[in-house]
Amino acid sequence: MAGESEAKRCSGCKRQLPVAAFARDANRRDGLQVRCRECVAEYSAAHYRRRREAMGKLVREKVDVPAGHKLCRVCGEVKPWSEWHRNATASDGLSTRCKACRAAEGRAGHLKRQYGMTEAQRDEMVAAQKGLCVICLKAPAVHVDHCHETGKVRGVLCFNCNSAIGKLGDDPDAVRRAAAYLEGTPWKPTLVAPGVYRLPS
Repeated sequence: MAGESEAKRCSGCKRQLPVAAFARDANRRDGLQVRCRECVAEYSAAHYRRRREAMGKLVREKVDVPAGHKLCRVCGEVKPWSEWHRNATASDGLSTRCKACRAAEGRAGHLKRQYGMTEAQRDEMVAAQKGLCVICLKAPAVHVDHCHETGKVRGVLCFNCNSAIGKLGDDPDAVRRAAAYLEGTPWKPTLVAPGVYRLPS
């Protein structure tokens, strides 16, 4: 076996290196691998990349991450630790996804659970509305509106219009009375039966 003070030539990079630069290999005469640790690491990484590419899987480039930062595997950005939620079970104490990606996934999950639609379907609906709320035709469409009885999505509204129809109980008659009121013809109820009123003709 080679002594600690001896040198050995790497069959990969062809450099003459201290034996400490080589990993142990009991099958070799000198007890060391023929390639230095650096070349073995590069070979393993290249082999891994080829195998992943052959399987049609994504191969991420190695990224230098400065101290106090972490690479998000979802968005691919290197961000400071302040942009990560804590995770006591993780080896580094941080979540595997940055706060922005976790929030985006949360919104996507909410759309699927609450409305049974994807973000792409929501975006298509907004595009069909020219990006505007279908009630006021002024503000950006940002809130998905649905029928609370059937669960059917009706459109995408601005915050104010979504809140307004909600406070009117999603009641078309109440909305019509509100419109009549704004037009100067307030509704004057005519009692036709206990608890039943008729709209003016």
